[in-house]
Order: sequence, then structure tokens, then C-alpha cells
Amino acid sequence: MHRLYRATLNSIRGLSAALGTESAVREEMVLLALALPVGWLLSPSIGWFVAMIAALLVVLAVEMLNTAIEKLADHVTPERHPHIGMIKDMGSTAVSFALTVALLVWAAAIAVRLGL
Repeated sequence: MHRLYRATLNSIRGLSAALGTESAVREEMVLLALALPVGWLLSPSIGWFVAMIAALLVVLAVEMLNTAIEKLADHVTPERHPHIGMIKDMGSTAVSFALTVALLVWAAAIAVRLGL
């Protein structure tokens, strides 16, 4: 139980740090907050609602991993380095893929809701 408590504290600290330093994380948290009521209204079923919110949580999780990679890379070498740049670009690509999945899930849910 103590491990779970410590892990929860670490997670809260990590989220707090990301919210304090990363505009993308703040924007995605606002999007998630807005998506809860909008998704509830637009979703054709509870299963779709869960999928819609889960897709946005995956975007946030990938964004957090990308942020962690960028922070670590900047700590290792603050100068521009082609390999570090490539690694950061890969993290950005992962976020783009996650956003695409979320968009597809939301589009599919709305299409079902509209009977398309």
C-alpha cells in the first residue's frame, strides 16, 4: 500500500511539473475537461463514451512521455545535436499518431450517433 501511495505522489508531481512547464499538456488537459461533457452528449453509447475519453487520455499519456524524453534530452546536452533532434522529432510523431487515433475515434462515434 505504501508503494501505491508513493507512486500516486510521484504521478501528481509529474503532472504538476508538466502543467507548469508545457503548454501542450495544459491545452490537452483543457481539451479533456471540455471533452467530458461534450463526449457524454455526442456519444452513441457508454462504450463509445469510454472509447472517446480513453483516446484523449492516450494522447495525454503520449504527450507526457514525449515531454519526459525532451526534458531528459535537454538535460543530457543543452546544445543542438542531430541525434537528439531526431529523437525529439520521433516523440513529436508519436503524439501526432495518438492525436490521429483520437480524431478517428471521435469521428466514428459522431458518425454512429448521426446514423451514418
